[in-house]
Amino acid sequence: MLFLNTRPADRAAGLTQALQAAQVEVLELPLLELAPAPWSEALAQLYAQLDTVQAIVAVSPSAVHYGMAGLQRSGLPLHALAQVQWIAVGEATAQALQSYGVSSHVPEVETSEGMLDLPALHRLNASAGVAFWRGEGGRQFMMDSLRAKGMRILNFVLYRRQCPAQAAQILAANLARLQREPRYCMLISSEASWLNWLALTADHPELLNHAHILALGGRLSGLLDGCRQARQLTFSSIQLNDLRLESILQQIAPVQGTP
Repeated sequence: MLFLNTRPADRAAGLTQALQAAQVEVLELPLLELAPAPWSEALAQLYAQLDTVQAIVAVSPSAVHYGMAGLQRSGLPLHALAQVQWIAVGEATAQALQSYGVSSHVPEVETSEGMLDLPALHRLNASAGVAFWRGEGGRQFMMDSLRAKGMRILNFVLYRRQCPAQAAQILAANLARLQREPRYCMLISSEASWLNWLALTADHPELLNHAHILALGGRLSGLLDGCRQARQLTFSSIQLNDLRLESILQQIAPVQGTP
């Protein structure tokens, strides 16, 4: 069985190596790449207000690194944020923060819904300031939910997402193989990745029906269910609550035919 690792190229290697060590054949086909947002007066103004917030939500390791670079450029020292509660979407993001000496709260379920359930957020008062270090289009649901409670949101768009040019080339080179596969597995960890995959396979819709998709979180899983019903597709999907290797292996074992 073939597993499509759709993580961004700079984050795919660890998962690929771990899956290969577990005797899973892997094709790296990144469906997202990140490009930093240019420095702007709007970003400078956001950084100038950062020492007034009570929490900073970092949505990815890339958000951490781009955010810290912006912090340095703004001239605001990290120790000026000693009052801040840091919230990481998952363990990889928490590790990225830890590399800067920052401890963070991590949800059990690595989704916006999981972060909204964190006690650290529930303890904030209704008018608290919360900054989001994120990419273009990411975590809108979480921001809207907190804003509806009356919280002040600082929206740092630190990078943009795009479909890598090589994705179409990799698909073309492996198209015949995928068409022969009675079933392959793939990881979809964001709505943007899913939309890019739909666009890439638009001329080969039968490929969708061969897939067993691991979808990260309930909202994304529901999105795939809706798409399957609306388009009368027959791919299978299952919800992942995190991106830990053991979770991924557990879900692909039945498709692989292993106990």
